[in-house]
Amino acid sequence: MNVRALLFLAASVAAVPAHAGLFDDEEARRQIADVRRQVEEQGKTLARIESEVTDKKAILELVNQIEALKQEIAGLRGQLEVVSNRVDGLDKRQKDLYVDLDGRLRKFEMAKVEQDKAAQSAQAEQQAYEAGLNQFKANNYGAAIQSLQSFLASFPQSQLAPSAQYWVGNAYYALRDYKSAIAEQQKLIATWPESAKAPDAMLNIATCQAETGDQNGSRNTLRTLVSKYPNSPAAEQAKQRLTKK
Repeated sequence: MNVRALLFLAASVAAVPAHAGLFDDEEARRQIADVRRQVEEQGKTLARIESEVTDKKAILELVNQIEALKQEIAGLRGQLEVVSNRVDGLDKRQKDLYVDLDGRLRKFEMAKVEQDKAAQSAQAEQQAYEAGLNQFKANNYGAAIQSLQSFLASFPQSQLAPSAQYWVGNAYYALRDYKSAIAEQQKLIATWPESAKAPDAMLNIATCQAETGDQNGSRNTLRTLVSKYPNSPAAEQAKQRLTKK
């Protein structure tokens, strides 16, 4: 029995009237038993109250813990969102880098393919030109004309095209087909007037004209050559021919 129960028992005993001593022992025992019962009931009530108070404290503590957990969870969610955003950002950057790298690789591959094609085309171009020139060197003028004209049809934009056209004209000259030779050389001058072969083509025209007996035409062509291409080696030869004539 705790202190509160003892105090309550003492108060109850003191409240018994003074004439209680007149009762017999049974009555006294009954009253004491009643007091004890009341004290026990009050003790039980007090214990229950104390238990309820303890439960409320436990609930309050649990509520506080729950609130703390809620705050912690909210903080973790915030951190998770930050990390998720960073991951999304990294994923996007990684995709952008992949796309950029893929684009660069494709450009590199395309450039390499173009270079390979250009190299193959340049090789084929050179081989086609040399095939015609070799025919000319071997005095196979008809084959040279055919080969070089085929080259011009296949590679009209080639840097070797003016030279190929020049050798076509020279091949006709070697065959003494002066009219065709003049026409081919005039084609060169009209198509590639800035080519280094243009003065040579004009000199060849003057030679063809002289071979056909057109001396006036030949001299006029030589004068035009000297006037139009004064610093060319062909112009020097033209000057020498004009002096002799």
